[in-house]
Amino acid sequence: MNNLEGKIAPAFTLKDESGNMVSLEAFKGEKSVVLYFYPKDMTPGCTTEACDFRDAHQEFSDLDVVILGVSPDNEGKHSKFIEKHGLPFSLLVDEDHTVAEKYGVWKLKKMYGKEYMGIERSTFFINKEGIIEKEWRKVRVKNHIEDVLNTISGKGE
Repeated sequence: MNNLEGKIAPAFTLKDESGNMVSLEAFKGEKSVVLYFYPKDMTPGCTTEACDFRDAHQEFSDLDVVILGVSPDNEGKHSKFIEKHGLPFSLLVDEDHTVAEKYGVWKLKKMYGKEYMGIERSTFFINKEGIIEKEWRKVRVKNHIEDVLNTISGKGE
């Protein structure tokens, strides 16, 4: 379950920060999707990543790409995060980590000697046909959005 590239993206429908249901299927044939999984709203790495996506939002839009962030946080936390940082894209609620598990990003993690289950920061580029064209796992935030943008626009690899 480690490599989903070239496969049909696992389908999902999740609530966004406003309680609206967002389905991957709704974008099929219309837009490509950058689906990024992150551990937690308002934490330093996740804030940097969200703000980097925010700052490149127009470039993604110009390429017909929708950005969707996913974490186990609830609607209220997502709303505050969006408001505080002016995020122009939706954050989806995956409280029971069902979608994270479908994408293989719900992992055993270690911090300060403790083990716990959580999101492994990952990004998936899903084309208009619903196929995962590229995946980035164990993402390091620095330069990540640039890498995603370059790959999608054809300037990368």
